[in-house]
Amino acid sequence: MNIALIAHDRKKDEMVNFIIAYETVFENHILYATGTTGTRIMDVTKLSIHRFMSGPLGGDQQIGAMVATNEMDLIIFLRDPLMAQPHEPDITALLRLCDVQGIPCATNIATAEILVKALERGDFAWRELVHKYKPGEI
Repeated sequence: MNIALIAHDRKKDEMVNFIIAYETVFENHILYATGTTGTRIMDVTKLSIHRFMSGPLGGDQQIGAMVATNEMDLIIFLRDPLMAQPHEPDITALLRLCDVQGIPCATNIATAEILVKALERGDFAWRELVHKYKPGEI
């Protein structure tokens, strides 16, 4: 599965610790992340992560493009609800795309853990059918 990892500045430590805790689950998937978040995770794990630009520089939109084309299966986006973000329209657009495409998106650690436990159990296996039977492909 294609999984995106995004964390606002004050949530990056929380994201890194979360990924360390579930590294064995994540190692079986293709990971994407915005710039600094991806670097910080790779610095402390053995995970390979495709890094996009920083969120404010377009990384959220790059991930959004994958969501819009149904190429992303799961997003963990640890948002900081107490800090104004200069790229709030991009964040809102990404979350809206997740709703439009039916892509599971955790915006806090509690929901992230529930989704990762479901991932570990294989509850998202239905997403493989989405990729297998993309429109126009046989």
